[in-house]
Amino acid sequence: MKEIIQTDAAPAVMGPYVQGIKAGNYVFVSSQLPLDPSTGLFPEDIKAQTARSIKNVQAVLRSAGADLNKVVKGTVFLTDINDFAAVNEVYATFFDKNPPSHSAV
Repeated sequence: MKEIIQTDAAPAVMGPYVQGIKAGNYVFVSSQLPLDPSTGLFPEDIKAQTARSIKNVQAVLRSAGADLNKVVKGTVFLTDINDFAAVNEVYATFFDKNPPSHSAV
């Protein structure tokens, strides 16, 4: 059985999908744009974008009764590979102990 996860603490979806789905003990979070859910603004700086996206993931997880400590896999989509180091710097502040596996595309 699956449970749809929706929270106002993360941006509303922009298509035919959900913010997250809880299936048994697993939570699957849809990709999260770096939009601030309260303002709708998109940060210009890659570090602020990274932090905002992770905070949005965190909000969906919390709505499902989970948190970042339980994340096992993360995928980051970059438009500029030169941002990789800055993204990882911010990523590490959210996942400082027992980080999940991580891919960048």
